[in-house]
Amino acid sequence: METSRTVEIAALLARGIELVGIAVMIVGGVIACALFVVRLFRRVRPASAAGPMSRPASDGDARYRELRANLGRAILLGLEFLVAADIIGTVAIEPSFRSLGVLALIIVIRTFLSFSLELEISGRWPWQHEASARSAAATASTYRPGEQPPAS
Repeated sequence: METSRTVEIAALLARGIELVGIAVMIVGGVIACALFVVRLFRRVRPASAAGPMSRPASDGDARYRELRANLGRAILLGLEFLVAADIIGTVAIEPSFRSLGVLALIIVIRTFLSFSLELEISGRWPWQHEASARSAAATASTYRPGEQPPAS
């Protein structure tokens, strides 16, 4: 009797976490699109009355990259919630080898999606962030303040 109640609670919890993950993706996507539209159509005052707008030509490209990065972040956060819900659902509700295999496949697919989105957002793999920060810090500490490294 107590076990079935625990399974029901776990199922409700997993369902709630899934809904949170879906909501995060939807709300994050809407916010990212709204920010894109607002920033895209926000005009900068012209440099002169007859001159061109003082906005750079690549401004639209930068806004588009920002939109993609914001959408990617929303999707990544939503995927984290969905993976957590899948783990709860598999471990607490249906502990079988078949469901464990399905969970493993889902996690592999979502991990691949996460890595792909991270690469798309930042331009490098997730494990390269720390290495590039250490490299920059090592280069900066090699030279005195104001001194530039030699051109290569």
